[in-house]
Order: sequence, then structure tokens, then C-alpha cells
Amino acid sequence: MTSIAFKKKVSMTFGATALLLLASGFIFAPSAYAATTEAVASASYNLGIVCFSAALAFGVGALAAGMAIGKVGSAAMGAISERPEIASQALIFIALAEGLVVFGFITALMILAKV
Repeated sequence: MTSIAFKKKVSMTFGATALLLLASGFIFAPSAYAATTEAVASASYNLGIVCFSAALAFGVGALAAGMAIGKVGSAAMGAISERPEIASQALIFIALAEGLVVFGFITALMILAKV
């Protein structure tokens, strides 16, 4: 993949993420038909922030793991093609990169447990 194509994909990904963040404001905004008491509005706002931060924790972990697996996996496959006997060691490094998703998922569950 060329550097220009990679930069274009990264900028499109960040643009889509920014659009999603802006759209989430409308999703979590209190409805015009909801009760107007401050307690209900505050609880709705706090729940939105909690859900958004849990999604952000998992999303960042998944993106980071995807990037890490891409880099480590390509290097591992190159190393395996030269020395096939190190295949098991290379797969261990790929599994370590997948641990980022697990940490993001656990963090999201811990955030949601506070609700």
C-alpha cells in the first residue's frame, strides 16, 4: 500500500469518527417531549456520557489492536517465510497485540458497571 493511499484511508477514518462524535450529540440530546425537570435531564445526560465513554474505550482499544495486529502480523508472516520454525513465536506476538481489545472491553464493562 502506498503512503498516499494509507494517509487517505487514515484521514477518511478520522473524518468518519469525527462525524460520529458530532452525531452522538444529537443522539444523546434530551428530547423536546421529555419531562423538563432538571433531574431527568441530568440523569439522561450522565447516562449518555457514560455510554459514550464506554464506547470510546472499546473503540480505541479495537482500533489500536487492529493497527498493531496489522504491523505485527505482516512482520511475522515475513519472518515465517524466511524461517518457518519460528511460526509459534510469531503467533504469540500477534496474540499479545489482541490483548488490547480485551483491555478495552474490560474497561468498557467497568465503566458501564458504574451506571
